[in-house]
Amino acid sequence: MTIRNIATQPIPGQKPGTSGLRKKVTAFMQPGYLENFVQSIFDSLEGSAGQTLVLGGDGRFYNRAAVQTILKMAAANGFGKVLVGRGGLFSTPAISCVIRKTGAFGGIVLSASHNPGGADGDFGIKYNIANGGPAPEKVTDAIYTRTGTITAYRISDAPDVDLDAPGTHTIENMTVEVVDPVADYAELMQRLFDFDAIRALFARGFTMRFDAMSAIGGPYAKAIIEGMLGAPAGTVVNGEPLEDFGGHHPDPNPVNAADLIGCMSGAAAPDFGAASDGDADRNMIVGRDFCVAPSDSLAVLAANATLAPGYRDGLAGIARSMPTSTAADRVAAGLGIRCYETPTGWKFFGNLLDAGMATLCGEESYGTGSNHIREKDGLWAVLFWLNILAATGKPVEAIVREHWARFGRNYYSRHDYEAIDSAAADALVTHLRAQLPSLPGQRLDDYMVETADDFSYTDPVDGSESQKQGVRIVFAEGSRIVFRLSGTGTEGATLRVYLERYEADSSKHDISTQTALAGLIAVAGRVADIAVRTGRNAPTVVT
Repeated sequence: MTIRNIATQPIPGQKPGTSGLRKKVTAFMQPGYLENFVQSIFDSLEGSAGQTLVLGGDGRFYNRAAVQTILKMAAANGFGKVLVGRGGLFSTPAISCVIRKTGAFGGIVLSASHNPGGADGDFGIKYNIANGGPAPEKVTDAIYTRTGTITAYRISDAPDVDLDAPGTHTIENMTVEVVDPVADYAELMQRLFDFDAIRALFARGFTMRFDAMSAIGGPYAKAIIEGMLGAPAGTVVNGEPLEDFGGHHPDPNPVNAADLIGCMSGAAAPDFGAASDGDADRNMIVGRDFCVAPSDSLAVLAANATLAPGYRDGLAGIARSMPTSTAADRVAAGLGIRCYETPTGWKFFGNLLDAGMATLCGEESYGTGSNHIREKDGLWAVLFWLNILAATGKPVEAIVREHWARFGRNYYSRHDYEAIDSAAADALVTHLRAQLPSLPGQRLDDYMVETADDFSYTDPVDGSESQKQGVRIVFAEGSRIVFRLSGTGTEGATLRVYLERYEADSSKHDISTQTALAGLIAVAGRVADIAVRTGRNAPTVVT
């Protein structure tokens, strides 16, 4: 075998976002595009020689080819060993689990998460550090800087590795071990949750539908829910990972998982429904004729955490992203613990988890997790809900309504304006920022503005700072509007508008969400001048 140094030149635009580099798959398939970015990752790491790397992805189009390229580049760059999932597959949570269990140096995740797949879809790559979590900004900044100066990449001309059977292979001086991508993760779940109680729940006739959306969550759900927990065959649907996700948009929300929502309607519906996304790090929870908002799900898990064996000793703290509703804050106050507010991006939770300052964390974008790994974890959340259902014997809706009666209800919604002109989106945010000094003290329709700012964050562990993380308008009675440009899309810009209204009166907990938020929606549209500046009279997606 021969290691080759291939001359190259910088490719513009290879800046990692909140979850790595995401582009159209056709961009990644350009000559040198993947190689440049991977070499920039390796060039930015110190002390990687002879170390172990974990590698895998969600199985979307180009996953297998990318895995083979990265294996050859890892060997050429001096890694000692790569653990790669069978078939080139690994869910994002499972990669974090394996990094932590094996003491690996880090890992490379191949996924564009909830973005569409297929030959015309999206692809993504991100680097995870030794704690199992996404690389912090100082690392991603170094990677991006390197993409602008790269002149060559290193790769072995070794033949492709057989990824379809467990076994050990050698490339140059590097060992490649093809491993079962499910086993270590399943073992961890069994330690966290009361599998005996959940098995008994299914044995009593409890019914469930888990929609894996033809993505990587399927093999994990089949092995654990149908296999280890004894749910009937067929409980997991769309359980085979496909390169194009079977045409699904693998983003588990009521719009993209409409089949699941329909299945969960009516007296004959299953007792419990759930879905996961492209790389299995997000989740949607559904009861019979009842959808659980992600912010509520985090709050309910926190309030009931001690029902699960892995959290029986209680929580050190809770962390949520800034746009996520303050429902978790109310639980934290009730438990006498701290709730941390961070920028969007799971990497911001890592320091809090590592320092033992937080146990549970979550984002409004259907992501929840805990200190068991350093990623959000879709199936973990589903198993947590199953544990609560088994322990209480109550249906999903009853659990949530009892939670609202105790803590109040945070009506919450996100309005996405997708693929809008990037310049127009930037101008809209500039327009909002210009208004911030004058907004406090103003009455906007029925709402008195208490504070208005562009969220900044100082990490309480390492003191690092993140600026301009989203425009917040907070009203006197606790309602909020947040505006933020998303970093996970691949076309144009996505404007996300987050709307929240708190209601303590349980007699007012049955208003439809969009009706309850109608006043705030009107205010948001007017303050940001959304229709004129985006050319859109309505959001693309409402969740």
